[in-house]
Amino acid sequence: MSRRPWPVTIGGAWGGSRIELRPLHPRRDREEWGALRRESSAWTGPWDSTNPYPQEALSYRKAIAFQDAEGRAGRLLPWVLTVDGRLAGQVHVFSIVRGAQQGGTIGYWIAERYAGRGITPAAVAMAIDHCFGVERLHRIEINVRPENVNSLRVVEKLGLRDEGVRRSFLHIAGEWRDHRTFAVTADEVGAGGLVGRLSG
Repeated sequence: MSRRPWPVTIGGAWGGSRIELRPLHPRRDREEWGALRRESSAWTGPWDSTNPYPQEALSYRKAIAFQDAEGRAGRLLPWVLTVDGRLAGQVHVFSIVRGAQQGGTIGYWIAERYAGRGITPAAVAMAIDHCFGVERLHRIEINVRPENVNSLRVVEKLGLRDEGVRRSFLHIAGEWRDHRTFAVTADEVGAGGLVGRLSG
């Protein structure tokens, strides 16, 4: 497979629903996206990344324009997660590095009403399979706060390798927080990919 330039949409069936990872639309998604973020603020707030050096927040449209530019440059895959056509969360592959490393990091969140159905592991598996197959990356990592039980279940279901704790690794909810790093390389995933591993 050869790399497909951004924008890219991927998806598949999971648990009786259609899961899709696609770009946010600057007009059509704005109202539904804003409502989902407001609805999810208490659920995701303890785990949301923050900037230790406060600056003016980008508007919705400017944020999408910035993310799309980073996507076209090959440094970011800024997907929104949909379930049966409705916005449900987000999966981003960021800090993509080429050259000798060929790696990236995945971050994700899902609205509480969709949690517990196996949707997040499936969506993250789709993203990783895309990174290894189409983007031709070699290594993907996920960093999780040790207290984030729900997110730890995701990496456990995916069978990612625990590489230990990074002290004061990311600024989350206003403070520098420790994270556990989980990783997988392309040669650790069989022909069926991580989606196949989940389904098996």
